[in-house]
Amino acid sequence: MKFPESISVREIALFDEVIDVRSPSEFAEDHVPRAANHPVLDDAERAEVGKMYKQVSPFDSKKRGAALVSRNIARHLEQTFVERDRSWRPLVYCWRGGERSGAMVHVLRRIGWQAAQLQGGYKAYRREVLAQLERLPREFRYVVLCGETGSAKSRLLEALGAAGAQVLDLERMAAHRGSVLGNLPDEAQPSQKLFETRLWDELRKLDPGTPVFVEAESKKIGQLQVPDALLETMRAGNCVRVEAPIAVRVKFLIAEYGHFLADPGRLKAQLDCLIGLHGREAIGAWHALADRGEWEQLVEDLLVAHYDPAYRRSTQKNYPGLATAQVLRPRDLSPASIAHLAEALRTFAEREPAAAQA
Repeated sequence: MKFPESISVREIALFDEVIDVRSPSEFAEDHVPRAANHPVLDDAERAEVGKMYKQVSPFDSKKRGAALVSRNIARHLEQTFVERDRSWRPLVYCWRGGERSGAMVHVLRRIGWQAAQLQGGYKAYRREVLAQLERLPREFRYVVLCGETGSAKSRLLEALGAAGAQVLDLERMAAHRGSVLGNLPDEAQPSQKLFETRLWDELRKLDPGTPVFVEAESKKIGQLQVPDALLETMRAGNCVRVEAPIAVRVKFLIAEYGHFLADPGRLKAQLDCLIGLHGREAIGAWHALADRGEWEQLVEDLLVAHYDPAYRRSTQKNYPGLATAQVLRPRDLSPASIAHLAEALRTFAEREPAAAQA
C-alpha cells in the first residue's frame, strides 16, 4: 500500500513512528502521543531565522533557514534514521503542516521511505483533541471514588488498574495530588495542552461498555483545569465512599508525604498559602508543630481543621451520587488491604452495571 504525501489526524495510527520537527520548547508544551522530537530548527535557530525575517528580509531569512534545516535533516539521517529499514513509514508534522515538516518529508520520500506530512500540522491535531474532549468523556459510565484526604483513593485506583479494571487517573496525568500540598517532589505539572493530550489519549483507549473508575476531583488539579464534559459526566456517575479511621489516614499520609517531612521549610511555605482561610495564629501553630517534628499531631490538625471540612463541602455539592454511595470501611490502608478492596470493588461494579449508572 502506497501512502499519500499528506494525511489527516484520524490516520495517525497507520504509521510506524510520529516525528515532531518543531523546536524543543514547542514539543515540550504539547505533542502527539508517543511522538519523537527531531527538530529541523532548534529554539535558538528558530529565533534567529524569525529575527532575520523581520529585521533583514524574508529572502535572506529563507536562505539562512534552508541552510539550517538541511544541516539538521542531514544530522538526523546520519545519527537517528540510519538504522531504519526500507519499510519504515514515518509521519512528520510541524506547527501548521508547512515548510519545516514539508522539507523533512521531501527528503525522506526521495530516499524511498513512505513518509507523510500531517495535514494542518500540530494546529489541526490540537483542534481534533479539543473536539474529541467535548464528546469522548460522555461515552463512559464512571464509578467515582470519594473519601477524605488520606483515604488512599489514588492507591486504590492503582490497585484497580492492576486488577484489570478501567481506570482514569487524572492526578497522575496532571502530576499533582490535588491539594495545597499536592505538588510532586520531582515532577512539575505539564502544560494545560499536554494534560489534555494525555487525557484524550487515555480516553480513546477505553471501552464504553465497561465502567471507568476515577477519583472525585474539583474543577482544578493544581494549576490545571479538568475539561467541562468530563467533569459533568463524572459528577453524574455512581459514587463509592472510602471511610478510614483518622488515625489510619494520618499514618498513611505521613508515609505518602515523606518529602515534606524531610524539608519542613518547604512544608511551611506551602502552609502559608492557607493564611487567608485560617489566619496567622493557626498557621503559626502548625509551623511550630513542624519545627518540633510532631508530624502526627500536625497531620491530624490539618485534616480536622482544613482538609476534611473542605472536602465534604465540595463533594456533597458536586457529587449528588454520594448520598447513595456504596461505603468501604478499611481497617488499615496497607497494600494488601487496598488490593483486596480493589478486587471486591471491580467485581461489584462489573456485576452491577445499573448501580454504576445511578
